Amino acid sequence: MPTNKQEQEQIERVESAMRTYSAPSQLKITDLRVAVVCSNYDYPIIRIDTNQGVYGIGEVRDAGHKENALQFKSFLLGQNPCNVDMIFRAIKRFGNWGREGGGVSGIEVALWDLVGKVYGVPCSRATLRRYADAGRPYARGLCRARIGA
Repeated sequence: MPTNKQEQEQIERVESAMRTYSAPSQLKITDLRVAVVCSNYDYPIIRIDTNQGVYGIGEVRDAGHKENALQFKSFLLGQNPCNVDMIFRAIKRFGNWGREGGGVSGIEVALWDLVGKVYGVPCSRATLRRYADAGRPYARGLCRARIGA
């Protein structure tokens, strides 16, 4: 229970910023669709829809085929998209380091996009939170070590 007016105002600001149109525990994936953007290669863009109208967007990497993502549709339907790690661990064994892995990575990106929308934070903040104290999450130190060697 807030003890003064300032605490009450802070609580009201937090409550007004909360996204109330989505209940994460009741989210279910209802569809996975693909649109192919044609350029010098075909770039499949996937969209994962939910029962609450929230969706996530991802790209099948390495200009892979749309089938690399669509093969997981039957597995994804009915799943809670907030369980990104569980879903990723279940489908990653079917991807590979080549183009086959493009569908897996596109689905993961779409799921993180969806989770970010549900919780009202950028997906970069949701995925990189554990690395925030360690610094930037790319191989900057590795490059520096090679240059200095």
